[in-house]
Amino acid sequence: MVSKTSSSKEARLNSTEAGNPTGFTPERFEKELKDLARKAKSDTFSSRLLEQLGLYIRIVLLLCLLGFYSHVSQLNLSPVYGSIPASIWHSKLLMGGCFIGWAGNVFLRDYIPISTVNILPIIAICTPGIQHFLGTFSQTFGPQWGPVITEALTLLPLSAFTAASVADYWENARLSKLPRFVADAGPGIGSWVVFKYFENQFATYLPLIVGKFMFFTRLGFEMLLAVMYMAFAPSKYLIYTAFPFFHMFLLNSHVQSPAATKNLISNMMTDGWLFMERRESVTGYISVVQSIQQGFRVMRCDHSLLGGEWIDHRGGPVSEPIYGVFAMLEAVRLTETVPLVADKDAKALVIGLGVGTTPSALVIHGVNTTIVEYDPVVYEFAAKYFDLKENNPPVLKDAVGYTAELAKTAPATYDYIVHDVFTGGAEPVDLFTLEFLQGLHTLLKPQGTVAINYAGDLALPAPKIIYRTIKQVFPSCRIFREMPPDTEAIRTKGMDFTNMVIFCKKSADTALTFRRPTTQDFLQSSARQEFLNLKNEVPEADMLGEGDDIMRKNETAKLAKWHEKSALGHWGLMRTAIPAIVWERW
Repeated sequence: MVSKTSSSKEARLNSTEAGNPTGFTPERFEKELKDLARKAKSDTFSSRLLEQLGLYIRIVLLLCLLGFYSHVSQLNLSPVYGSIPASIWHSKLLMGGCFIGWAGNVFLRDYIPISTVNILPIIAICTPGIQHFLGTFSQTFGPQWGPVITEALTLLPLSAFTAASVADYWENARLSKLPRFVADAGPGIGSWVVFKYFENQFATYLPLIVGKFMFFTRLGFEMLLAVMYMAFAPSKYLIYTAFPFFHMFLLNSHVQSPAATKNLISNMMTDGWLFMERRESVTGYISVVQSIQQGFRVMRCDHSLLGGEWIDHRGGPVSEPIYGVFAMLEAVRLTETVPLVADKDAKALVIGLGVGTTPSALVIHGVNTTIVEYDPVVYEFAAKYFDLKENNPPVLKDAVGYTAELAKTAPATYDYIVHDVFTGGAEPVDLFTLEFLQGLHTLLKPQGTVAINYAGDLALPAPKIIYRTIKQVFPSCRIFREMPPDTEAIRTKGMDFTNMVIFCKKSADTALTFRRPTTQDFLQSSARQEFLNLKNEVPEADMLGEGDDIMRKNETAKLAKWHEKSALGHWGLMRTAIPAIVWERW
């Protein structure tokens, strides 16, 4: 039984609480004080440190993932557009996306119903499908706009939402004790520095592991990144990515799985092409395809052809090349020396393998030939699909380091050196520097000859810089084009893209001349009958030009600035040699 006194007290309390719109009572006040005391007790230095540390870890992880994706995005564009066209607008789009996200993070946070960090896995999962779809329009977009459109719909939004998420995290960082200018500018500058560090690291080390396992491939990296983003920011919204996720793993023909490869083979056969094998390696995406109707087989590296042969003409001592320039290189044997060097006594060094047309012919002639090839997959495919001939084990090393060491230990070793390196519309500049060519000069015997295959746009300054560099080392040279100049292309497009061979002697004592090729030199090959006679000589004055620039090891930027135009022209030529559908399906 309750007394009247207690009943009236309780009634007054209830009445007071009911009349108070905030519901404030002494009991509630006491409870809030206890909650504040508990919160203050838990807000220790260690808890604040752990909270801030977790925040910084998430920031670094997001920047690391974006640095990873930055390089992977270019890798996935290079088979369709080539590595140089894929890189022209890449950094600008990336910076633009980061600026938009960093400056507009409040807008994105307020007007988009999904948090910015939860959008990242959605973009990462959809990117491979978007790239696959847009790749089928590469012929329409062209090499200039294709990469821009593709990355504007994939990498740019990924970078924008990454920057916005990082900016959101920085707002919770405790920077009040720092100087004002550091607190204001530090997060943005620091984030960009961390991102560039990771981007550079991935650009350096990813090519060394690409192709080692299924997930260490172009699309494999994108799969791996999608899973990482999902683990970083799981949400209920990922249910909307079910189809892109399914397409990425099971329907995308670029996945190097047995099922995807079988589907690719079937589709290629329908269009008259036999797909033989593909692999990703240190120099790019390597594959071998064969035209069923026209009867030729080629090896590609990204968006460039390394060489090929006519399958219908097999049966002779060596294969029949589809490009005459590789037969022209064999004319290095035809240079006249005193005394003449017999094939059985000659030694040759071939730098750059391709499909092995030139070294195979030298081996058949009895020349002791050593091949230097950086990419092991190129060597494997040349031996497997192009009947490579050898009489020495291959040297699967970087030519710059290998020849530099060899020049110290074995000078004046070779009668012939064949320099045949080119891919993607631009010369690998390290292999055309004054220092590298001086190493080749050291390796040649006194009467030795070097044959340098150069492919480029003769309307640009780059070939003239290369030739002047060669002349600094080799005093006596002659230049031969594969085909005569295309006057129409020069007039309408201002482009004179060609393959040519530069022959040079180590000694200037005698003029560089060639003996007349014999039936034995032709090796029962019609291509060699046509091209070993070395037509279309280029006047040396046309190649020297009016300048005096040469290229040294630390001056390779002289050529890099011309690579974009050369690579864009090369892209168009590759699309005339092989139809777009082959390049796009890679």
